Amino acid sequence: MRKHNKASQLQIRVTDDEKSFIERAARGAGLSMSAWIMGKLLPPQELKFGQLLDALCADDHNKFAYAELNDLLSGLSPAAFLDICGTEPNRRLSHYALNYLAAMVELAAVQNGVPPPGWTARIPPLSMPYFGASLMSLRLYLLTHSPAAFRRRNIFIDATLGDRL
Repeated sequence: MRKHNKASQLQIRVTDDEKSFIERAARGAGLSMSAWIMGKLLPPQELKFGQLLDALCADDHNKFAYAELNDLLSGLSPAAFLDICGTEPNRRLSHYALNYLAAMVELAAVQNGVPPPGWTARIPPLSMPYFGASLMSLRLYLLTHSPAAFRRRNIFIDATLGDRL
């Protein structure tokens, strides 16, 4: 994952009451005001999601990034899931990575009991099938055991959300 140096500054104007509230809340959390505000604006889960998408931009077959993404999505509450996955990622992912991500998000939506975000339906499936194993003898098995969200996208793997995809 890339480390991002803090090179920019952002100023906001608040009322005296708002500033007092922020100071008390930050002090109560044992954080600086900046750290407390950043934690509210960009929770660690959202930052991690962005870092994993960056890793997939660099290598669209990064198995470790997909595994970490699976762990992240599997552990989200419905509210956090909607916050993080509700809008289409603003990264230039390959068509393969975008399909894999969309399938993972659709499975996580089912797990959280919420409808999948609309952006996932707008991603056309892969034109050629992708098999998670190179052994020809496993292809029939993968064709029949892949999660539906992946099959719809022409990706054939043997896993469900909660497993390492």
